[in-house]
Amino acid sequence: MSNPPGPPFRADHVGSLLRPEPLLAARAEHEKGWITAETLRGCEDDCIKKAVAMQAELGLKGVTDGEFRRGSWHMDFLYQIGGVAKTERVLHIEFKNEAGTLEFSPAAHRVAGRLTLNKTIFGEDFAYLKSVAPAGTVPKLTIPSPSMLHYRGGRAAIDQTAYPEMDAFWHDLAEVYRQEIAGLAGLGCTYLQLDDTSLAYLNDPAQRAYVTSIGGDGSTQHLTNIRLINQALAGKPAGMTICTHMCRGNFRSSWMAEGGYDHVAEALFGELAVDGFFLEYDDARSGGFAPLSPQCGFSSTVEGNALTIEEEKAKLRLVVETAREVWGE
Repeated sequence: MSNPPGPPFRADHVGSLLRPEPLLAARAEHEKGWITAETLRGCEDDCIKKAVAMQAELGLKGVTDGEFRRGSWHMDFLYQIGGVAKTERVLHIEFKNEAGTLEFSPAAHRVAGRLTLNKTIFGEDFAYLKSVAPAGTVPKLTIPSPSMLHYRGGRAAIDQTAYPEMDAFWHDLAEVYRQEIAGLAGLGCTYLQLDDTSLAYLNDPAQRAYVTSIGGDGSTQHLTNIRLINQALAGKPAGMTICTHMCRGNFRSSWMAEGGYDHVAEALFGELAVDGFFLEYDDARSGGFAPLSPQCGFSSTVEGNALTIEEEKAKLRLVVETAREVWGE
């Protein structure tokens, strides 16, 4: 069987890539005030162009910018939604791995006003990606699912004055994403990925208990999130493929949640109105299928996972080779 004509492709990847040393150095220099934002963006442009060429050289049809302009896969997007504010409170999130635990301490966010979209978020970033994508490839943009604005803080992180009732919050959040998707379509985006850790986290009883503790209902939160995403996808532009990616947390090769897909599977695979799923299945935290090794992004945060760029390329090469062996060119 031949490759499908459009995305998602037989050989594909989640999106984030390890940041090369010149980019890490430029980010550090910018944080210290040694170089301008324009100089940093020039370095990002150069590194993204090389990363796109690398993906195409390995045989991937869908190419991303590696999320090279972001410190975090989701917060850099969510902070640009009108009504979302950073707070001085720091979250203490415990990730785990075979060696023990690892703490991640990002700044907490708060929904301080009614949600609005003032511009197409990552619009300029996508335009650049599209401009450097080689012929025969499809530029893919990755953004956090709308579920992610709610998941970490729940009702407690949403201002009661702005949203006395949650129904209005869900409505406005879906509307923001409808406008975002339409804006991206206008820029020529035909391949979009919504990254959603919540739908995988909720398979873990400990995470369901956490959701209940912040004012939700852990047993049914996945149903609310699926309805939210479907509402955001209502009127999806013709010709745009939208997939979702789920993982159980990814920070420096560590994770937060564990368990199979049993709790969410029926509603997720039966009701979520996306064109494809990117799922974890390669380890103890999520199940089998060990040969298909890049189950998540390589660098969900700027720090990256515990592997080298050469190992990253070898994994991507294996994906392409496996797809060719199974389905043919």
